[in-house]
Amino acid sequence: MTDTAVLIGRNTELTTLERLLDEVRAGTPSLVLLEGASGSGKSSLVRYFTSRHGDVTVRSGSGAAWEAGHRWSVLGQLLRDTVTATEPVEAAEILLDRLEGTCVLVVDDAHYADLESLQALSSLVRRAHQRPLLVVWTAPDVLPEDVDHATADLLSNIHRTATVHLDPLTSSDIARLALRRTGVDLSAWTARRLQEHTLGNPRAVLHLLDEIPRAEWHRWQARFPAPRQHAAKIRRALDRCAPATRSLVEAVAVLGSTESFTVAARLAELDDTTDALDEAHRLGLLSIREQRGVVSLSFPDPMTRAAVADDIGPARWHGLHAAAAELVDDQGAALFHLVSATPTGNEDLAARLDAYARRCAADGAWSQAAEALITASRITVDRDLRSQRLIRGVDALTGAADLPQAQAFVPEIESVPSGPMRNAVLGYLAIQKGRAAEAHHLLTEAWSMLGDPASEPELAATIAQRMVLHSLARLRGDDLVLWADRATNLLSDIAPPVVEAQAIRGLGLSMTGRVDDALEAYASLSDSIRLGAQNQRVRMAEGWLALALDRPDLARSELEAAEPTTFRGGSLRISLWSQAWLARTQFALGEWSDALRTVDRAAAQLDSTELHLLRPLVHWTGAQIHALRGDWTAANAHAQKARAGSNDYALMLVPSCLCAAQCAEVASDYASVLRYLQPIVTMRDRDAVDEPGHWPWPDLYGNALAVTGRVDEADEFLRPHEERAAERGHRSAKARLGYVRGRIHGARGDLDAARDAFEGALDELAALPLPYDLARINFAYGQTLRRAGRRRDADAVIRTARELYSSLGALSYVERCDRELQAGGLRSGDTDAEPARADVAALTPQERAVAKLVAEGRTNKEVAGELFLSVKTVQYHLTRVYAKFGIRSRSELAARFRQEDRGPSTP
Repeated sequence: MTDTAVLIGRNTELTTLERLLDEVRAGTPSLVLLEGASGSGKSSLVRYFTSRHGDVTVRSGSGAAWEAGHRWSVLGQLLRDTVTATEPVEAAEILLDRLEGTCVLVVDDAHYADLESLQALSSLVRRAHQRPLLVVWTAPDVLPEDVDHATADLLSNIHRTATVHLDPLTSSDIARLALRRTGVDLSAWTARRLQEHTLGNPRAVLHLLDEIPRAEWHRWQARFPAPRQHAAKIRRALDRCAPATRSLVEAVAVLGSTESFTVAARLAELDDTTDALDEAHRLGLLSIREQRGVVSLSFPDPMTRAAVADDIGPARWHGLHAAAAELVDDQGAALFHLVSATPTGNEDLAARLDAYARRCAADGAWSQAAEALITASRITVDRDLRSQRLIRGVDALTGAADLPQAQAFVPEIESVPSGPMRNAVLGYLAIQKGRAAEAHHLLTEAWSMLGDPASEPELAATIAQRMVLHSLARLRGDDLVLWADRATNLLSDIAPPVVEAQAIRGLGLSMTGRVDDALEAYASLSDSIRLGAQNQRVRMAEGWLALALDRPDLARSELEAAEPTTFRGGSLRISLWSQAWLARTQFALGEWSDALRTVDRAAAQLDSTELHLLRPLVHWTGAQIHALRGDWTAANAHAQKARAGSNDYALMLVPSCLCAAQCAEVASDYASVLRYLQPIVTMRDRDAVDEPGHWPWPDLYGNALAVTGRVDEADEFLRPHEERAAERGHRSAKARLGYVRGRIHGARGDLDAARDAFEGALDELAALPLPYDLARINFAYGQTLRRAGRRRDADAVIRTARELYSSLGALSYVERCDRELQAGGLRSGDTDAEPARADVAALTPQERAVAKLVAEGRTNKEVAGELFLSVKTVQYHLTRVYAKFGIRSRSELAARFRQEDRGPSTP
C-alpha cells in the first residue's frame, strides 16, 4: 500500500501508536502487537508511523516460515550482528546495551519469527526500566496452521502494553481510497459492493482499483472479478484438484453460498462427495457449515468465488446454470440461473422475471422485485420496455431502502424522457433522501401528467401512494388522508399501493384529531393483513400510533414485531421506521440502555442505506439519552447527525429541533431551548405538530418561557395547547402541560394553584409507565416549592425526582437535584433530617390503601394483586407516599402506621 493511502481508515490506529510513543518518551517501555488480516496494511502503517519521527532510531526485522526454526534469526536482523547469547535473557541484555536514544524495534510477520528472538524481545521490554523503547510486532489476527504451537502460545499470552487491531475498511473509506488512488469518484453503491466483495481488505481493493479500467467503475456490473494475484492463486489450487473436487467447487460457484450441499452434489454429478469435499476444504477453497441438520457449502470470501467462476469456460458456465435452474426449488433463483444460461436478450425470460417481480411487489418484498426487474431490463430487447423495467426496478430499490444502488441508476433514468412513472420514481427517491422541494415538484408534475387517473389506475395509485408518504414527511395529516383515499379509489384493497397507503392513513387521521377513526381503520387492516411485509407496515404504524396515544407497552410490542426483516420478507425501510419509534418508546418507558442499542443498530443501517429522511428521528433519541447521562461527547455526535434545516421535511425538522432543545434543557440553557424551538413556533402548518402526544414540544417551550421570566408569554402560549389536550383527553400531554402551568402559578406567587397544577399533573401520570415524565414533573414541582420558601416540602419532592432520575441513569439531573437540595440547606444523602409530619389524612384514598398494605409487610406484587393494579402503579403510589411522609424505606412506613394506630402520645 502506498503512503498516500495508508492513513485512510487508519487514523485511530495511528493515534494509538503516537500515544504509545509519547508514553515511551516519558519513560514507559512498551510492547505492542499490531494485528489484522493479510493485506490489511500492518507493515505500511508501521513504516508510515516510524517515518514521521526523524529523532527515533528504528531497527526492523521480519520472520519467515523457513527461518522460524533457526535460533536468533530475527534478533540477528535487529542487532545487525551475530548473536552469541545462550538464552533469551542474556540476549535481551546484549541488545539493551546496543540501544541508544529513543528506539523503535519492529518485527514484521512475528508469527514466523523464531521463538527465542521473541522471548528475548519480551524480556528486553521488561528490563528496559524507563528507557525510551517501543517494540512493535505485526501478525495476522488469525494465525496460519503452519505456525509453531509455542510461538502461537507466546503471541496469545505475551505480556504487552496494547494490541492494535486493523479492522476492514468501510465503504466510505474505500470511496476515499479510490478517489485518491485513481481519481474515480465511486458511487455509494459501488463502494459498498466493493467493500463486500473484498471484505474491506486494502490490498485487494487497491489491486482491483488498479486492474479495472476507470470507465468501468461508472457502469453497472453484476459482479466484480477477483484481483489477478488472487485469481492466479486459486487457479493453481484448482489445477491441483482431482476432477471431482473441481466439479464440486465449480458447482458451488454457480449456485452461490446459500444452496445446500445436496443440490451442489447433484449439479456436480457426484454420487460420493467425501474425497472431493475433504480436498476442497484442505485447499481452503470451500467451507462447510451445518445448521439444523442442513449442510451448506460456501467460499471463504467472495473473491474466491469470483476467481472460480471466471475460470469456468463460457459453454460450461451456461450449461451449469441451465442445469441449476432445474435443480433449485426457489422460483426466483431458477429464473436468475436461466438468465446466466442465456448469453443474449430474451423477451420471454424478461417477461417471466417481470411477472415474478409483480408477485414479489404484491407481498411487499421489494428487494427481490428490484433484482428481478433490473435483471429483466438487461435482457429486454425493446428499448422503451427496457427503460420502463429499469425505472420500476429503481422504484423497488427505493422501496427496499437500497438507496445507494437506486442512486447509481439515476443518471440512466434521467436520460429517459420525462413522464409520470419516471418522475414518480425520482420523487420517491427524493423523499427517502429527505429532499422535500425536489420531491414535491416531481410528484406534483407526475400527477398532472396523468390527465385522467382512471385511464392508468395502477400508475395513478402508485403516484398517490408516494404523495401519502410525502404528506407524512411534511406532517400534513389532511393531505395524507386525501391521497390515501385517492389511491384506495383507484385499485382493489389488496393492491400494494393501496395497502401501503392504508397502512399510513390512520396516522393521518390521528394527526387531525380523529383518533377513534384511526383505531377503527387499523383494526380493520390488521384483520385483513396478517402476514408478511405488508403486515409489517401496519404493525409499524399501529406502534407509532400507540406511542402517541399513551400506550407505550403496546407500542413496544408492535414496533418490535415490525422491526425484523430477514425471516418474514419484510422491508428494511419499514424496519428503520420501526426502530426509530421503538427507540422513542423505550426512552418513554425508561428502558434507556435498550433504546441506545436500538439507536446504534438503526444508525448503522441508515449509514448503509442513506435514508436521510429518518436520520434526525433516530439520532434524536441517542442525543437526548447521552445528554441526560452526562456523556456530552456522544450526545453532541448524535446531535450533529440529527441536524436539519427549515427547507427539510417537517419530519426531519421537528425531531432535530427537539433534539437540540432537550439537550440545551439538560444543560440548563433555557434561552437556547427557546432559540432551538423557534422553527417549530413559526411553522406555517403546525396542526399535526401540536396534536397532543405526537411531538413533546409545547411543554418544553412553555417551561423555557416560564423559567426565563417570560411568564405572561408562557401563559398565553400554553392555553390553546391545554384546551386541545383536555378536549382529546390525552393524559400525558395534560400532565406535561400541567407542570408548566404549575411553574406559571409559582412564578406569580399563587402557591396553592401551583400545588393543584403539579398534583393534577402527577395524578394524570399515575397509571402510565412514563418514569422520565414523572421525574420531570417532580423536579419542577420541587423547584417551585423551594423558590416559594417551602424547603422541607421541596426536599421531599426533589428526593423523589432524584430517585427516579437515578433509576434511569440520568446523572445530569441527579446532579441538578443534588444542587437543589444543597441550595435548600439539606444534603442529598442526609437520612437524619427530621421527616415531614404529614399525616395519613394527607394521602389520597389509593395512596392510603397501598401504604397500609405495604406497612403490613406485603410486597409490591402482592399489593398489586390485592388492589387490581399494575406493579408499576403500586410503585408510583408508594414513591409519592414516601415523599409526603419524608421517609425512605418500608420499615419507616410501617413505623409511621404503627404510630398512627396508637394515636397521639399523652404529654
